[in-house]
Amino acid sequence: MSESNNSEMSFLDHLEELRWHLIRSLLAIGVFMAIAFFSYRFVIDVLIFGPRSTEFPLYNFACRLSDYLGMGLGLCLTPVDFEIIVTDLTEQFLAHLKVSAILGFTVAFPYVFWEFWRFIRPGLHEDEAQYTRGIVFFSSLLFFIGVSFGYLVLAPLSINFFAGYSISDQIANKITLGSYVSILSTIVMASGIMFELPMVVYFLSKIGLISPELMRAHRRHAFVIILVVAALITPADVGTQVLVTLPVYFLYEISIFISRYVYRKAEEKERILKLDEPR
Repeated sequence: MSESNNSEMSFLDHLEELRWHLIRSLLAIGVFMAIAFFSYRFVIDVLIFGPRSTEFPLYNFACRLSDYLGMGLGLCLTPVDFEIIVTDLTEQFLAHLKVSAILGFTVAFPYVFWEFWRFIRPGLHEDEAQYTRGIVFFSSLLFFIGVSFGYLVLAPLSINFFAGYSISDQIANKITLGSYVSILSTIVMASGIMFELPMVVYFLSKIGLISPELMRAHRRHAFVIILVVAALITPADVGTQVLVTLPVYFLYEISIFISRYVYRKAEEKERILKLDEPR
């Protein structure tokens, strides 16, 4: 009975520890969420509605690139002019909350991941833990690169595609605020998560679920899956899907090298252990 009580207490202790990690993570998100909520003029007018402005970085870059290549205005992008409306009494407030929550999570991501890592790290062996140094930094870096790519490239292209899409002159595109915020946040967050692929592969390789040989053998399947995911989070135009597919597939190729690195380290460790065994 005592062994049962000890194991039960140990389980409850883990739950208590997890609870405090979650509480601290939620508090961090809440702090940044509150900052975003009360900075709504900048958040809404500059960040959220930024892709509607002609001064958005992607449009300037496209025009400069077009001029550099001697194509005149061939590559220039112009944001589609459309009206944003609300059709529900609570829509503005709920959109405000949603945007603030997403920004809160995005800014707090390094701390939230650090709390998550503090919870699972004690379960690793010392030699396993030493190979995970810098994991918080690299996971956060990949996440922010993905979020930036989604916001600066994918979001304006997707918004312009859907806002300018028309099947009849008798239909006027009046976009609801909730719809606009939804597609913007979905694309940005999905891009941030997809860029975590190398870290996911690292962990799956550590526990032996995937190998570099397996990843090489399923390159074509991976490419098709990436295409499908790109089609789900982007509009139905080929250009935008390619913009998503290429960098994510590039990350897949990098992940093969990461997986191979993990397996080489494991093989080196095995050789050292065999040499240390008494004969």
